[in-house]
Amino acid sequence: MPDDRKTSLPIYAEEVNKDLLNRLSRIEGQVRGVAKMVEGQRKCLEVLQQLASIQAAMKGVTKTVLRNYLERCATDAIRSGDNAIYDELLEAIYKFVK
Repeated sequence: MPDDRKTSLPIYAEEVNKDLLNRLSRIEGQVRGVAKMVEGQRKCLEVLQQLASIQAAMKGVTKTVLRNYLERCATDAIRSGDNAIYDELLEAIYKFVK
């Protein structure tokens, strides 16, 4: 479903953008590390520890993006009188409360 809604740019403030990119870069490195662990036949518990760390890091990124969505995108839509934002907002929240 295409989003015809206008959101003021930039969507992410410079500080938030930099923080997200740094976090994602670290996560990327962690994922590569886990691949090497699997390749190297490391113990399951060691791999699981690293996977738990990656999941926690991803939750942090998700929280930051969701907060930004609420502060920027959803707020802009609400102010413009676009009532469809409420369904979109609920859909976004439901994706992460499963």
